[in-house]
Amino acid sequence: MKSRNPPDRVIPLGLSLLPGMGHLALGKRSRGLPLLSFSLLLVLVLYGNWDAFLNAFETTAVDHWIAAVFLIVALAASVIYSVWDVHRLLGSPSEGRHGKSPFQLARRRFAANGLAVVALYVIGLLYLLALLAPLLAPYDPAAITDILATRYLPPSWAHLFGTDEFGRDLLSRALYGARVSLSVGLLAVLIAMSVGTTYGAVAAYFGGVVDNILMRIVDVVIAFPVFFLMLVLVGIFEANIVFLVLILGLTSWTGTARFIRGEMLSLKEREFTEAARSLGLPSWRIIVRHQIPNALSPVLVQAALMVGGMIGAEAALSFLGIGIRPPTPSWGNMVSGGQDALLVAWWVAFFPGALLALVVLSFNLLADGLRDALDPKALMQRFV
Repeated sequence: MKSRNPPDRVIPLGLSLLPGMGHLALGKRSRGLPLLSFSLLLVLVLYGNWDAFLNAFETTAVDHWIAAVFLIVALAASVIYSVWDVHRLLGSPSEGRHGKSPFQLARRRFAANGLAVVALYVIGLLYLLALLAPLLAPYDPAAITDILATRYLPPSWAHLFGTDEFGRDLLSRALYGARVSLSVGLLAVLIAMSVGTTYGAVAAYFGGVVDNILMRIVDVVIAFPVFFLMLVLVGIFEANIVFLVLILGLTSWTGTARFIRGEMLSLKEREFTEAARSLGLPSWRIIVRHQIPNALSPVLVQAALMVGGMIGAEAALSFLGIGIRPPTPSWGNMVSGGQDALLVAWWVAFFPGALLALVVLSFNLLADGLRDALDPKALMQRFV
């Protein structure tokens, strides 16, 4: 009688309980190494901050609850995904013989770009640190004790990034500041992409008078200097995270709208659009289900570039003192707070400035990798 569980399948399935190990046993390094690194990092965070993890459920602070729950859910999800994917791979050993899907081909081209992969890991790590900031921060980011004894302490094992003029730990403030800067950049881009994509798709699909009116509105909006408009709005109204996200998102959608309109004008005359019309499908369904998905590839590249730009814009507003205001930390106001002490305490402005430069560079490299992955012609030109 044949064994129901052959030995060559029992080993990977058992290893799959350790996220990434089952993939490595099957030779899937591109999946196994990131999954193993991610799960090990979460385990190290949980082990090294066990007391903070337990205390998170005893406090009423929402951010502590979110960090603790995210840590549990992320660990559970990595194990479940590892078991499911290893089981799927074992059940389809002939994977890849019948060709690759467009997504698999794009993923393979993206993986060939080493700088883009490193940039993606850096971005993922920064967002992970931002989510887990309440568990990782060694000190209260707003705590002020003995200013004379703790102000402007240089980097050391007690304070890896040093302290500022009020004796606050800069590492803790940088972790909490990452939550502000990274979330503002991402959410503002989501708003800009949503508004711009919908606006441009409607203008291109209906054409004629509708297209002319909508695009003239875009021309009027573009005519205003966006940064100065943001300065005026943020200066008039009280700046907070929600308001800043809305201002950045609602003043940055015009480029996406014009870009989507150009893509949709070419898709409008394609055979699948004519077939959808002949079937009597409503206009909104043709736009949402058939046209927008086919125009999203270049939009993803533009979105990656815009996130870095949004983070820089938030930092610029905070640096000028009209963005996120202290004591709430953001990388921009941390750099602003250290500009008067560059000669005596360079670390106050250096570390948040270095994080800003790192994240903006990473998003630019990610956009370059996405451009090559989603456009095979661009990839071929790199090797000619």
